[in-house]
Amino acid sequence: MNAHAIGTTGADIRAKLDHPVVDSDGHIIETTFAILDFVKQVGGGEIANRYEKYLKADSSAPGRRAVWVGNSGNSSIDRATAMLPKLYMERLDEAGIDFGICYGTQALGVLRVGDDELRPVVYRAMNTMYADMFKGLEYRLTPAAVIPMHKPEEAIAEMEFVKKQLGLKTIVMNTQIQVPHPKVVEEAPHLAGFSMAPTSPAIDQGDKYDPVWAKCVELGLAPTCHNSSRGRGTLNGSPTNYVYNSLGSFGKGSEYFCRSILLGGVASRFPTLKFAFLEGGAAWAAQLYNSLFEYWEKRNVRALAENLDPARLDVDLLVQKFEKYGNEYLTPERIRDDPNHPASTHLSVPPEEVDDFTPAGITKPGQIRDIFANNFYFGCEADDSLNGIAFDTRYNHYGITLKAILGSDIGHWDVPDMTKVMVEAYEMVDDGLMTEDNFRDFTFGNIVDMHSSMNPNFFKGTIVEDTAAAYMQEKAAA
Repeated sequence: MNAHAIGTTGADIRAKLDHPVVDSDGHIIETTFAILDFVKQVGGGEIANRYEKYLKADSSAPGRRAVWVGNSGNSSIDRATAMLPKLYMERLDEAGIDFGICYGTQALGVLRVGDDELRPVVYRAMNTMYADMFKGLEYRLTPAAVIPMHKPEEAIAEMEFVKKQLGLKTIVMNTQIQVPHPKVVEEAPHLAGFSMAPTSPAIDQGDKYDPVWAKCVELGLAPTCHNSSRGRGTLNGSPTNYVYNSLGSFGKGSEYFCRSILLGGVASRFPTLKFAFLEGGAAWAAQLYNSLFEYWEKRNVRALAENLDPARLDVDLLVQKFEKYGNEYLTPERIRDDPNHPASTHLSVPPEEVDDFTPAGITKPGQIRDIFANNFYFGCEADDSLNGIAFDTRYNHYGITLKAILGSDIGHWDVPDMTKVMVEAYEMVDDGLMTEDNFRDFTFGNIVDMHSSMNPNFFKGTIVEDTAAAYMQEKAAA
């Protein structure tokens, strides 16, 4: 933190802004005993006992290392805040936040539950608990419901329930569905758990999940992603070093889902659907966005046909050059006899069969721009020094800005003092890496745009109802 910010609080930052602050990603810390109360209420005592055993087994799994990730000591008040939504709301003004969206912490572990009988009960119990814990706080806070994605029908049923029965309006999906290798399941089912690999619901699924995306549009629910890439089988899989595993893991998880949505054609088939990728920052998004244009230039169907089609290989030219520059084993006779080397890059298929863009609904580069500019939102923590990249149009094709949104991460270890989140966020303005207008978009406009575009009533009845409506009117008139 900059020296000049010492002693400054979020309330001080908020006092000099001419717009509200909406936190896209705060956190609560659920108590296990409360979760089990609701699991028992929804599924009965036997299921509650099974889930309790599951939690104990998960925490003591081989290779699992004890890690301090909950605030204690000088941060004990913030830990209590994260556990008690009423206290959380009471302290929002200290933090300089007008309205907050809160995600569960244990919810992120629930996303991994593979048991088809246990999972739906736990999801339903958690969502019921969230609705109960935040009852009466809707003016300043709203919780995110957890949506299973192992089966499309399961996801649709839970979205219907949380929106129509519980009145919840924010959702988080598991976007890395862990599935075992079918060969292991067939030949050694007792070892299946050791062969798990992630599968995305947004690519290589045909139209299997299209009813889920259609239901999101129908209900006005913007899917959010809160997955990290860590653990056995990933590049963040150290059994001994938490920092090694944590570094960059949410960015990798977000990039995985973002690529899936774009190249799986979901964004093209559902152009009004908004997606948020939380806690990974915007630097990965800028790299992905700009890299896509480099791939497009070389691998759109026309470029494939002109530059990479094996049928257009000039064999006579190869023979001529092998005659002049070859040797006793690089001979013109050998290359003429079998010119397609290496064989793996010269498969004899038409360009359409190796075209990855057209099947994704992308036939011109401007569509990549439009998807990033209109459909994607990138959750950034306040202390990320690269947040300003999202707003620097010099880097980005077509000169667009990426829609970065502030996610405080209040309640987790990386926020030892919730009153300093806005102070750290505003350092980007102090350091000249964001303008005041950028900061307004970062802490207010972009998150309002995301949710209000999907659900015009998202902020109705909240402390920011009028300013959110005015912002959307201003945007429509621009």
